[in-house]
Amino acid sequence: MLKPFHQEILIEAGCDEAGRGCLAGPVFAAAVILPKDFHHPLLNDSKQVTEEHRYELRPIIEKHAVSYAVGIVDHEEIDAINILKASFKAMHLAIDKLTTAPQLLLIDGNRFTTYPTIPHECIIKGDGIYASIAAASILAKTYRDDYMMQLHDQFPQYNWNSNKGYATLKHRNAIEAHGMSPYHRKSFQCLPSQLELDL
Repeated sequence: MLKPFHQEILIEAGCDEAGRGCLAGPVFAAAVILPKDFHHPLLNDSKQVTEEHRYELRPIIEKHAVSYAVGIVDHEEIDAINILKASFKAMHLAIDKLTTAPQLLLIDGNRFTTYPTIPHECIIKGDGIYASIAAASILAKTYRDDYMMQLHDQFPQYNWNSNKGYATLKHRNAIEAHGMSPYHRKSFQCLPSQLELDL
């Protein structure tokens, strides 16, 4: 059972990202402020929810949220500033777009770059503890998956429709066979750094 809030006084926004460990594509983040009484039996950490249920939950979250927003940082900026900073920047971009100003940020994970004027709490595995972080994880994941499905139409050889840019064996094999696409992260080790030599 997810907790509806961390404390009872301040307006809380849950924040989470999707795509941090991918070899290709942007990192997405969402920030969500839920009503204190929001509850849905399917809501959980996006990794624990089926794809069908994630897409069932998204419009429910969007309809009932006090405010929600999604931030995106592309692969080129990920290469320029590193994936951790890019993840935090995507969260900041999402927070920037909230129409209701939160007074406390609940961040999934153990680190965060402080957002100006708003205190935060880092919560390890927070997407499995607090409803607002779980809701953010659902939005970040589904919006990113939609984006990767669009890229798949341009680059079907990488199977982004199924792996969404994650480092599956099929994805790595496709990079080895076809080279890197314009959307691959050059700062990531997309191929084994040392090929075996025939001696």
